[in-house]
Amino acid sequence: MNKLLATLIAGFFAAGAFAQATPATPAKPATPAVAATPAAPATAATPATPAAAAQAAKAEVKHDAKAAKEEKKEEKKTSKKAAKEAKADKKAGEAK
Repeated sequence: MNKLLATLIAGFFAAGAFAQATPATPAKPATPAVAATPAAPATAATPATPAAAAQAAKAEVKHDAKAAKEEKKEEKKTSKKAAKEAKADKKAGEAK
């Protein structure tokens, strides 16, 4: 029985020794791929031109709205005047 156990233990020992994986390659320290280049000098910011166009468009819209308002005001005034005249004519027609 001792021989049998000794043989089994030796077999497992040998199998364990041969079953070990090969050691991994050692890790290499990180090195930069290329040497660092100096940063480019900063350039001055250019003003945005669409803002000027937007302001012009806004002013034009404002002007158009003002003109429309004036037009509406004049139309109301003339229609009131016409209604007043019609009323006066009607009264004059009744008085005769």
